[in-house]
Amino acid sequence: MGKRRRVESDDEFFQDEGDSDYGSSVKKRKAVPRKQLATVAEPSNAEYLNDHSKSQHVIGNADEICDALLRWYSGVHATRGMPWRKEYDPNLGPEDRAQRAYEVLVSEFMLQQTQVATVIPYFKSWMSKFPTIYDLAAATIDEVNAMWKGLGYYKRASRLLSGSQIAVAKYKGLLPNNARDLEAHIPGVGRYTAGAVCSIAYGERAPVVDGNVHRLLSRLLALHASPKAATTLNILWAAATALVQTENRGKAQESDDSMVRNRYPGDINQALIELGSTVCKVRAPDCEQCPLKSQCAAYQSEVKLVPLQQDIEDLCTLCDPRLERGVAAYPMKAERKKPRVEIDLVNVVEWRSKSDPGNRQFLLVRRPSEGLLAGLYEFPTEANVSGTLSDARIVEILRAQLSALFQSPIRVPGSTDIEQSDPSCAIVKIQPAGDVIHVFSHIRKTYRVQWVIIEGGDEPPETVQPQGPSHGRAKARMWKSMNEISISNVGKSTSKIWDQVKTLWEIAS
Repeated sequence: MGKRRRVESDDEFFQDEGDSDYGSSVKKRKAVPRKQLATVAEPSNAEYLNDHSKSQHVIGNADEICDALLRWYSGVHATRGMPWRKEYDPNLGPEDRAQRAYEVLVSEFMLQQTQVATVIPYFKSWMSKFPTIYDLAAATIDEVNAMWKGLGYYKRASRLLSGSQIAVAKYKGLLPNNARDLEAHIPGVGRYTAGAVCSIAYGERAPVVDGNVHRLLSRLLALHASPKAATTLNILWAAATALVQTENRGKAQESDDSMVRNRYPGDINQALIELGSTVCKVRAPDCEQCPLKSQCAAYQSEVKLVPLQQDIEDLCTLCDPRLERGVAAYPMKAERKKPRVEIDLVNVVEWRSKSDPGNRQFLLVRRPSEGLLAGLYEFPTEANVSGTLSDARIVEILRAQLSALFQSPIRVPGSTDIEQSDPSCAIVKIQPAGDVIHVFSHIRKTYRVQWVIIEGGDEPPETVQPQGPSHGRAKARMWKSMNEISISNVGKSTSKIWDQVKTLWEIAS
């Protein structure tokens, strides 16, 4: 068999929708005892590709796997104290099931790329503020972002708000009870989230594949193929489907364990996620504690050295060679795309009263309700500018910003529009504040910051408030005092900019 392309990145496939630390940069691994890490380091030019049958990548013993999985889960499901995790009650009525669906939906949105321990207090606060989907639907984006502050990825919050409003307007406050409709009609819900919500809350036998389950099933099936490829994902979704669709045990096969006997789909899915998160971990899988080690093809072949199934008439052509041996060699590492590089010009605009020098106000501008940092406030920003801006171009951008923001434009030094400017206010200082770096998941931002001081009048210049559905009931522009900036609905990048600018007057004082 000819040599196939291999991926040499140490970065993992995609960010977990659970609590694993997928996506973090990985240092070169040192060889460690196999009982600590089920991986054996090999020479840098070594490649391993065990010939095996395609049937290796198909779940053939779903009943046995589910029983072992659910027995294990029955002893650990309450260990981490997740308030959204409750025992399934098949006797709930439609409204109570829909309430459970709302709770699960909130938890799933919060858990995307965020650890369980971080989410727990946010979930409790959220459910206290928005106990039902009707309470959330009646909220403003500012109220929602205030509750979300610190979790990051604010698009999740705005989509939760939009989804609740759709559920109330179109479905009488009841989230769709099947994965297909939930994914099709509620913003921000993909196949994984739809399966999680509908299996846990509604008892639908819908599968889930998040980062944890992707890793677990890749090892269970000893699948070492491009993790994002459609063929790989089809195999993993088929495996997850086979497991969640195992029927309840008959009376002749009843177990003393009700969880094993009933095989509720939500329990199966949560058990897969929990096992992937806590046992079948990225870099240090605890194989000896895994309830599925006897069914795990990666463990049996790589640790126990049991040959993979072979059928010369049906050899797998999907798996790629590996650069190391051991369970942790699965899944295949994916190439990580470098974040694109952008430069934004940020003007931290301050107004000061001549009569009361202690009255200092700062201008915040609300971002659009869709896209990066949706609905959050920031300082006036010109996005994606050239890295070689001239001084004249910087002044031109500032003048255009102020003209669009205020009822009466403020005269900028060097500008000739004196007659059209507000005579009571003038810019008295423009001071560079340096660069602030902030890395999003897909963008590396350099914020080129300057501090702009406007002086004059007894009140800050009146702002223009744009109209339109994208702004809703929230103010698009507003003045905030120094003490209010840090508690406003701003993202981490804006907080970093604020901290940088504050050093200027701290040094001056």
